[in-house]
Amino acid sequence: MKVIEHLDRATRPLISFEIIPPLRGGRLDDLIRLILDLKRFDPPFIDITSHAAKKSYRQTESGMRTKISRKRPGTLGLCALIQHQYHIDTVPHLLCHGFTREETEDVLIELKYLGIENVMAIRGDSLDYEKSVAEHRTINPRAVDLVRQIAEMNTGRYLEEDLEDPEPTNFGIGIAGYPEKHAEAPDFRTDLEFTKAKVEAGAEYIVTQMFFDNRRFFEYEKQCRSIGIEVPIIPGLKILSSKRQLSTIPRVFEVDFPSDLRNEISAAKDEHVPEIGIEWARRQVEELFSRGVPAVHFFVMKSAGAITKLLEQLKL
Repeated sequence: MKVIEHLDRATRPLISFEIIPPLRGGRLDDLIRLILDLKRFDPPFIDITSHAAKKSYRQTESGMRTKISRKRPGTLGLCALIQHQYHIDTVPHLLCHGFTREETEDVLIELKYLGIENVMAIRGDSLDYEKSVAEHRTINPRAVDLVRQIAEMNTGRYLEEDLEDPEPTNFGIGIAGYPEKHAEAPDFRTDLEFTKAKVEAGAEYIVTQMFFDNRRFFEYEKQCRSIGIEVPIIPGLKILSSKRQLSTIPRVFEVDFPSDLRNEISAAKDEHVPEIGIEWARRQVEELFSRGVPAVHFFVMKSAGAITKLLEQLKL
């Protein structure tokens, strides 16, 4: 079922999750336990992140060697596992950076055969190396280009123009939104226009970047509506679990913390930080739902401990 269909048919507030594949060569056991923990709460869908190849260095007898590899492969396989063994709709993330349009089309065909109906179209982080693109291959420079490619396949338009009676795909397309502005956008209004362009290209819903001040979300939603963005906007949330995140999250994701949250965590003992994070997220969820938000999306990634405690408290 598509994400927008889950939203349309919901009779209660929805909570979805996002998880990350194991490292290359990693064991699947921990991830299976995570999926089973999340399944208890009947999620409408689970997002699986995707990761392009990155550069790493290794010391050898002949000197330092450069290696290009994907540290977390497995998005497609995990989607198949979750969708068909655990019967939870999955949303694989598709990236512009690190993948050609031809590779993207191949993945979309695989997803179609697997019966997976949703994708999240994301530009992805800038690569730390220049990936060579073979002759006769092309790229999607921006997320709007990726959305457009997926939408064209939904109408039966593939990259090869001479296919005999190509069957259209039927993907629900999600995109990211940024209540505190994308780091590379020159200003908030321009960022909103970028988002609107992705919706006009075929995106059906938005999941926001994490935020810790609900006023940011409500203002973002208001501004989106004011320029004609009418698709559902799902707030993305993260439960804080360590003091270190006070510095890493703003640096990596370009989001701010409310001063009272920052001060409370800074003054707390390390072992008390997870409980503060859970309580803060609980208040966020309750306010969002009380204001009519139909769903929230939690960036769980690798551990269900905090989200389990939170959802048991919410008793939805």
